Amino acid sequence: MPKVTNPLIIDVEASGFGAHSYPIEIGLAMNEGEKFCTLILPAPDWTHWDDDAEKVHRVPRDILETYGKPMKEVAEKLNEILEGKTVYTDGWVVDKPWLTTLFHAAGIAMKFEVSSLEMILSEPQMNTWHATKDRIIDEMELKRHRASYDAIIIQETFKRTLADTQ
Repeated sequence: MPKVTNPLIIDVEASGFGAHSYPIEIGLAMNEGEKFCTLILPAPDWTHWDDDAEKVHRVPRDILETYGKPMKEVAEKLNEILEGKTVYTDGWVVDKPWLTTLFHAAGIAMKFEVSSLEMILSEPQMNTWHATKDRIIDEMELKRHRASYDAIIIQETFKRTLADTQ
């Protein structure tokens, strides 16, 4: 596997934390500081809602119903941006199933790979990850917990831990 120095990062916010939850927001950190973020209009049968999850992501369901994009549009846009690429997540165990839920409901095949960030992290990077991430969060002074901001923080933490451990 070639060495990754500036990975594409995806972060997914969801309606809850369990098996019946579904994606409500997707954020990407791409190259050159570009980002992509979108809210997702829930499917009619996506009814599970966890108030504790809402406290984390601070996106009420009525905001999704007003500003969310149709799932097919979101899936097509993700394929357009990421086709043939690998995107990394620090929450693979939940983000991958939420993406699968989105693409299945949209009736579209995913044209990109989703991999765990741990697949490209070295042990020295892992050892400094949390302290570095905390510094970056303080430096960026981001007030909202949103998917694109989370993706940017993760990407920047990866790049900084890589630079610090080489």
